[in-house]
Amino acid sequence: MELLKEYVIQFAGLSLGNHTYEFTLNHAFFEHFEASEIQKADIRVALNLEKQERMMVFNFAINGTAEVPCDRCGDEFDISILGDEVLYVKYGTEYEEESEDILLIPPSEHQIDVSKFIYEYIHLLLPYQRLHPEDESGHSACNPEALKKLEELRPASAENERWNVLKNIKLD
Repeated sequence: MELLKEYVIQFAGLSLGNHTYEFTLNHAFFEHFEASEIQKADIRVALNLEKQERMMVFNFAINGTAEVPCDRCGDEFDISILGDEVLYVKYGTEYEEESEDILLIPPSEHQIDVSKFIYEYIHLLLPYQRLHPEDESGHSACNPEALKKLEELRPASAENERWNVLKNIKLD
């Protein structure tokens, strides 16, 4: 866990106002999370911490690429990761995640580990469906052998005829 020490922010000694941090994420970061969908990445995170009297606002700007498997052919490809996230940290009686973007911490806390938040934000920025992008001519960049095999395994047209009958239904 030595690597993740970089993501622990000591806020107790910080003055009020804005403080910036920058992180570069690669495979070593994601290895620390057991269920990570990402194995390889090149992602930059710019963090602006605005320390106020009674709370802190963490603004995360995330930009880069991650290698993910294609849902169609299974081959790995790079997908763009881009987004902004905000985390509000307020003082409360005990540690509690009040909502997805509000965290309560006890007044005795003097540091916060932002690694798990960065990890979650990146995974939430991944698209639900991950397919190779199309090339300039509009063809899939998927593995041609996998596409050929999928075409071979496509159900026979007789099975599709059941659904074609439904197309004849007219709704008035």
